[in-house]
Amino acid sequence: MFHPLSVYVGLRYVRARSTKFFVSFITWTSLLGVCVGVAALIVILSVMNGFESELRDRLLSLSAQVRVSAAPVPDTSPAASPTRAQWDAAMRAVQGAPGVADVAPYVELQALAVRQPEMLPVLLRGIDPQAAASVTELEHVIIQGHLSDLTPGSQHLIVGAVIAERLGLSPGDALTVLVPTVSADGAPEPKLREFTVAGVFEVGLQDHDATLVFARLEDVRALSFAGTASEGLRVRLHDVLAAPAVAARLRALLPKSFEVSDWTQDNANYYRAIRIEKTMMSLILLLIVAVAAFNIVAMLVMVVTDKRTDIAIVRTFGAAPGRVMGIFLTQGLVIGWVGVALGVLLGLALALHVDTIVPALERTLRFHIMDADVYYITAIPSEVHWSNVLAIACAALVLTGLATVYPAIRAARVAPAEALRYE
Repeated sequence: MFHPLSVYVGLRYVRARSTKFFVSFITWTSLLGVCVGVAALIVILSVMNGFESELRDRLLSLSAQVRVSAAPVPDTSPAASPTRAQWDAAMRAVQGAPGVADVAPYVELQALAVRQPEMLPVLLRGIDPQAAASVTELEHVIIQGHLSDLTPGSQHLIVGAVIAERLGLSPGDALTVLVPTVSADGAPEPKLREFTVAGVFEVGLQDHDATLVFARLEDVRALSFAGTASEGLRVRLHDVLAAPAVAARLRALLPKSFEVSDWTQDNANYYRAIRIEKTMMSLILLLIVAVAAFNIVAMLVMVVTDKRTDIAIVRTFGAAPGRVMGIFLTQGLVIGWVGVALGVLLGLALALHVDTIVPALERTLRFHIMDADVYYITAIPSEVHWSNVLAIACAALVLTGLATVYPAIRAARVAPAEALRYE
């Protein structure tokens, strides 16, 4: 079978056992370094993707994927806010927009939960129990057990687990809700209303469990006063990752008196921190591949020094400098790319079986990595994104390819007469 000279000789150098142990050791160390670096990158990024998805699911468990609210205006009088007819028209327009699965009204009110001697700031959210199921599945689970309690005028609440723990609440207990307001003459005029705790929920996210309280939509509206409550629409989408695009579409569809935001804006700090962490982790782990690439440089430089006579003979028979370069490019690329291929296979094998490997390690070492007494998430999630795998493989291939350039150029510059003078 015909082979180009550069490829043929380069593959022979790869397969041949070197007489110098150190050169052979560096070769295997380089291959192993590339393999470990690529595998570590795939596993770490897959685990971080899993934590990101877990965080997203928890953040969206009781939050709107897209939210429509009244736009802020300089004039804070009631006449500046959208009317009930405008809200109804906006709800119909949002319901018919592409990508929207369902929409439900809500009212949110900043208040204080008072149960002597404790007092906690809470977010009182008024919902329609029937419509709540169309917004988040978790709300549906929470509300369904208390449909008979959450009737208009019932003055019943469902509180977060942290709130219940701090205030010592259990179903059936009374809870006073204080809404701080200001009278017409500017004097503080707090409003008090006594509610009954109908149930307790736990999401596993501090932002919800420690601040959120559910009540009937009509009860919260009756408790709110001018400027104290925020009213809007909560939108559920067919594809949660399409939230920014759908939000932009709704902004163009609705009048300027409405403001549209999506979950990526509401939780921007979380995802900015995750993105920075993933970027820095990728750069740090990529240094493992870079070190292996430097090993390839050192190995090829030693091979070029060892093969000076062979290079001179090949040049004497008429081989151009480009062909000599090709020999050592082939040798370095084969070593580097085999390492990348093995690293991808090892990384995928580990990332796709984290849920099996981690419990086995915990049983063997008798150590819990994610202790349930400390963390909300007790298992290490893993989610392989093929775009990440492709990007890691391409970056490693480029690094190992660049590592072969200098030794190949050095080999091409070997002078045949100088190399054969003392042979």
